[in-house]
Amino acid sequence: MFWTLPTLLTWARIVAIPLIVGVFYLPWPEAQVNLTAAILFVVVAATDWLDGWLARRLNQTSAFGAFLDPVADKFLVCASILILLDLGRVGALVAFIIIGREIAISALREWMAKIGASGNVAVHMLGKLKTATQMAAIVFLLLDADVFGLFHSLQVGTWLIYIACALTIWSMIYYLQKSLPDIRAKSR
Repeated sequence: MFWTLPTLLTWARIVAIPLIVGVFYLPWPEAQVNLTAAILFVVVAATDWLDGWLARRLNQTSAFGAFLDPVADKFLVCASILILLDLGRVGALVAFIIIGREIAISALREWMAKIGASGNVAVHMLGKLKTATQMAAIVFLLLDADVFGLFHSLQVGTWLIYIACALTIWSMIYYLQKSLPDIRAKSR
């Protein structure tokens, strides 16, 4: 199941990350760069939903796809956060919280799989809400423009990224609490 359509979409999400980063090096006006990066991010992020839907619909789910999908998401989010940090649209603490949590939870999941308790760190609705909020925040922060004269995307993105940070911490605590009994039991 290595070359199924859902898996190819996941690979495409990883391959597209340099395109999003590369847009910021084009000699275009800043507004055009921001809009292009935001649109690319939306299209690439949408493949996360699409590859899962197709995998279930076409009965092409696989252990490899289940492994690769969250890796692609983490690459996409972390690369985007680093771009936003470089542009001064997010602070270092926000970047540290989001990227640090991704590393910590990935390590926790690996450890839990090793001790046979991976079910305790299975994706939870709180993690999905965190991801959705992060993705929306990143779109607004990449855009950095007035939206139909109603609001500036940077303001909305900033509020959303702070909410995402709170959800990031909350979900990390949730996963750690769920795992703690197994960690204690297996660490003796």
